[in-house]
Amino acid sequence: MLGEVLTAIVTPFRSDGSIDFHRFAALAHHLVEHGSDGLVVAGTTGESPTLSDDERLELIRVAVGAVGDRATVIAGTGTYSTAHSVHLTKQAHDHGAHGFLIVTPYYNKPPQRGIVEHFKAIADVSDRPIMVYNIPSRVVINIEPDTMTELAAIPTVKAVKQANDDLHQARHIVENTGLDLYAGDDNLIFPFLEAGGVGGVCVHTHVCGPQVKEMVRLFKQGDHVEARRLDEATEPAYELLKVQANPIAIKAALNILGHEVGGVRLPLVEANEDEQARVRDCLDRLGVLAPA
Repeated sequence: MLGEVLTAIVTPFRSDGSIDFHRFAALAHHLVEHGSDGLVVAGTTGESPTLSDDERLELIRVAVGAVGDRATVIAGTGTYSTAHSVHLTKQAHDHGAHGFLIVTPYYNKPPQRGIVEHFKAIADVSDRPIMVYNIPSRVVINIEPDTMTELAAIPTVKAVKQANDDLHQARHIVENTGLDLYAGDDNLIFPFLEAGGVGGVCVHTHVCGPQVKEMVRLFKQGDHVEARRLDEATEPAYELLKVQANPIAIKAALNILGHEVGGVRLPLVEANEDEQARVRDCLDRLGVLAPA
């Protein structure tokens, strides 16, 4: 298992748009000290579409150096190109990543059998675990249950980040594939735990990591009532993420809290005054507004 609470870490930028690797390492340390069992580096939240290959790999190297002896570092190496994904995965392996997050190939809409071949090709270049990232809202197509069963036959495919609220499909993953199920949307963690899931790959844990970690712990110890209460208490964090497209709102929140992660790269734009006010209100109701 790669951990229970994994945070898809943002990529901090300086005012000139370059990556602030010092801030990145500090944030990685903070997250691991505050509830995260691992980090997903260079995922969507890390603005992977705007990162060069060299930037991705340096982020992975820095993350492994900062927290690799205390937490897992999962590299986002999936793209819509199988050859590019293979290249990034091999390089991330060499940089010490503990595992890989591979998104369903997007834009070119491969058939289900093409998805299977895509994952087989990537699995050939490393013996470390792969987490399948199923997010039909972004990539247009869903990895169907039968396809997920086929993917589970690939020896290094070990987990699924399921950003799909279909509980029937979630239960299929748990009951028929043997793969570890992670919620791919933060508000799915509790229902996925009820379905037999492991935890989540989260964004809101940038600001409420200890609460989420405690919620998972309580659930697995059998205290489902208190776990549900903690989940409901983090509702303002779910609202926060809806203020604007990810990672605009979470970066605004981190800056308000004093983490100085900078802005975003185009085509994303920074939160405007109204959006920042809404983010601040969510943080206030979450009870975390004391500066970092």
